Amino acid sequence: METEHTNLTNLQREMLGLFAREVSEEELQEIRDLLTSYFAEKAMDLSDRVWDEKGWTAEDAEKMAHSKMRTPYKSDSPKKDS
Repeated sequence: METEHTNLTNLQREMLGLFAREVSEEELQEIRDLLTSYFAEKAMDLSDRVWDEKGWTAEDAEKMAHSKMRTPYKSDSPKKDS
């Protein structure tokens, strides 16, 4: 059997193998909820780690909530005279 090169990630390939059968809409929603919870927990763990590494406080969070911490947009094209 010849293996075809695909642009799927290892996670996508694993999920395709695991879910090669039909499931009900209810089961599909449960799986979506599980995956959402999993990735939300990973994101929260990462943010907690960064929070601790930076030594941020509740006061810092309040300041961040009321500030615009955006990176300025940089255009690759030269400015036109108007």
